[in-house]
Amino acid sequence: MKPKKIAITGGPGTGKTSIISLLLEKGYTCYDEISRQVTLEARQQGIEQLFLTKPLLFSQKLLEGRIQQFIDATNEDKAIVFLDRGIPDVLAYMDYIGDSYPEEFIEACKNHNYDSVFILPPWEDIFTSDSERYENFSQSEIIHNHLSETYKRFGYKLLEVPLGTVQERVNFILQTLDL
Repeated sequence: MKPKKIAITGGPGTGKTSIISLLLEKGYTCYDEISRQVTLEARQQGIEQLFLTKPLLFSQKLLEGRIQQFIDATNEDKAIVFLDRGIPDVLAYMDYIGDSYPEEFIEACKNHNYDSVFILPPWEDIFTSDSERYENFSQSEIIHNHLSETYKRFGYKLLEVPLGTVQERVNFILQTLDL
């Protein structure tokens, strides 16, 4: 039996990484967000913000990485795997910046389906910027809307995680999944 793949999405600074970290501590199998890794690799090659300078190349690298994560998650010997962001996030960010993308991006979303998708709403009290997160809170809200629209476009019923402590949010996710 293949594991259930659970995507956790949301705009920048909504608490995804903290939730994934606590799920890992609790012994769940989790896959980290890969955009920071792609950004850091580009910086090592002298490109400060690959997403801003070459958004299609950045998005292609993310798409490839997220497809690989999806395949790896499918091959896990666990009942459930949590992923920090899903494949549709790539399209949502491209839509956010108003850039076009090839049909293969759309096909990737159609051909790789998550069992559940949790979305974290914008939350100004916990939002912070850093060297890899260049968006401000207002932009995070707009990205949230693009994420919602993109996932719904591919037939997902989004499960919104209420605001609260990291533990409360993880409890909500686990209770919703009946774990």
